[in-house]
Amino acid sequence: MLLHSNIIGEGRVFVILHGFLGMSDNWKSLGRQFSEQGFQVHLVDQRNHGRSFHDEVFNYEVLAEDLKAYCESHNIENIILLGHSMGGKTAMLFATLYPELVSKLLVADISPRFYPIHHDAILNGLSALNFDEVKSRGQADIVLSDYVPDFGTRQFLLKNLYWIEKGKLALRINLEVLKNEVGEIGESLPSYAIFDKDTLFLRGDRSEYIGIEDERLIANHFPIAKIVTISNAGHWLHAENPKDFYEVVLAFIK
Repeated sequence: MLLHSNIIGEGRVFVILHGFLGMSDNWKSLGRQFSEQGFQVHLVDQRNHGRSFHDEVFNYEVLAEDLKAYCESHNIENIILLGHSMGGKTAMLFATLYPELVSKLLVADISPRFYPIHHDAILNGLSALNFDEVKSRGQADIVLSDYVPDFGTRQFLLKNLYWIEKGKLALRINLEVLKNEVGEIGESLPSYAIFDKDTLFLRGDRSEYIGIEDERLIANHFPIAKIVTISNAGHWLHAENPKDFYEVVLAFIK
């Protein structure tokens, strides 16, 4: 089973991995911008997300293996690899396991450390969507608002809705598996994992995902990593300040 992707442009291969409960479509605008700079951008849906396959096994080891199978099927190597949040954890593990396939690594707003479960309200809200009763995105938003007060977060989550048939909405994500395996999302990078090529960590100045205490850990795993802070941005830094995010990433990959 191969991962679904949207491939834009021609040139040096640049693979982008979305975060938990996201999908490749979240990166379409930035992906198009990068493609205009001479990159072939692969916007990839990870398993149980977007249009990729569903499977009961879900952890970073299989997510990394999925990406390896994807690279082999598309005959690509020497890739630039960017991952956000959960996708950043996948990208970190993949780069340390298969450094020969990765020329540059970019990690957006996630550290190699362990994170406790903190998605309960979101998962409960998505579970509350009864699609025998919910017949529109507006109705889904009303249900979700009882669990997720932030409008922007709800709009991000509602991108997972699609029409499975006329008049019948459904979720693209494999919600049951993601609920059962949500603990895997916070798992730390193995202590022995090291990638000693060009690496860039990006963090939002309003995010707490990468703190001062994470900098030594990052250096242990990624000896020549640089850390750049994106202003006016939280955890979804690429969506909250796309202009600065784009400029910093482009300078690094060029």
